[in-house]
Amino acid sequence: MALSPTNDAALLQEVDEAVRKDQLDTIMQRYGRWILGGVLAALLAFGGYLFWGHRQDAARGEQAEELIAAFEKLGTNQPRAATTELQKLAAEGNPAYRAVAQMQEANIKAQTGDLKAAAALMAKVAADTKLDQSLRDLALIRQTAFEYDTLKPEAVIARLKPMVDAKDPASSWFASAAELSATAHYQLGQFDQAGALYGRIAKLPGVAKSLQSRSVQMAGMLGVDAVADKAAESAATEQKAAPSAAGDQKGSAAPKAAAAGKAEEAK
Repeated sequence: MALSPTNDAALLQEVDEAVRKDQLDTIMQRYGRWILGGVLAALLAFGGYLFWGHRQDAARGEQAEELIAAFEKLGTNQPRAATTELQKLAAEGNPAYRAVAQMQEANIKAQTGDLKAAAALMAKVAADTKLDQSLRDLALIRQTAFEYDTLKPEAVIARLKPMVDAKDPASSWFASAAELSATAHYQLGQFDQAGALYGRIAKLPGVAKSLQSRSVQMAGMLGVDAVADKAAESAATEQKAAPSAAGDQKGSAAPKAAAAGKAEEAK
C-alpha cells in the first residue's frame, strides 16, 4: 500500500534530521576540541581585555593621586619632595601624566634659575608624538622662552612659524608664539613684521588683558593703529546688531499698540 504525501513529508523530515545529526556528530568528533579551544581562547581574551581596562583605570587613579600629592608639596614649599614625586610619575605614568610631571618639574628648575635643565625637560614634552599637538605646542613655547636669551632671533622665528602661520585650525597658543616671534622680528629690525604680529594679537578675542595692552602699545609704536582697528571692528559689530535690535523693538511695540487699542475700545 502506497504511503500518503503526508507520511512522505514526515519520513523526509526524519531522514533530514538524522543526516544533520550525523554531520554534527562528525564535525564535533573531528573539530570539537578546536572549536571548544577557540571559544575558550575568545573568552579568556575578553576577560583579559576587561581586566586590562580595569588596571588602566586604577593606574590612572593612582597617577592622579601622585600628581596631586606633588602639587600639595609644592604648595607647602617642599620643592625637593615634589620633584621626587614628579620624577617618579614621569618615569611610570602614561603620556599625559608624564608630560604634566615633566612640565611642572621644568617650572621648578626655572624658578631655581636652571633654565638649561628646564628647557631640556620642555623639549622632551615637545618631541613626544604620543601627546596632543596643543600640549606639545605649549611645551615648545615654554622651551623657547627658557632658551630665548641663548637663541638667535632667526631660530626663534623659524621654530614658532608653524604656530604663527597656522590658519585652519589656528594654534591654541598663537598669541604667545606670535609675541615671541614679534620680539625676534623687532630685534632683527624687521619692524613691519613685528608690528603686524602685535596688531594681530591686539585684535584677538579673549586674549589676556596684560598681553593685549602690551601688544596694542607695541603695535602703536611700530605704526600699526590696533586701537583704531579694534574700534572699527566693534562699530561694525554694533551696526550688524542694530537692525536686529530695531526689529525686536518694533516687534515688541506692535503688541503694546494692540493692547492700547483694546483698552480704548473697552472704555
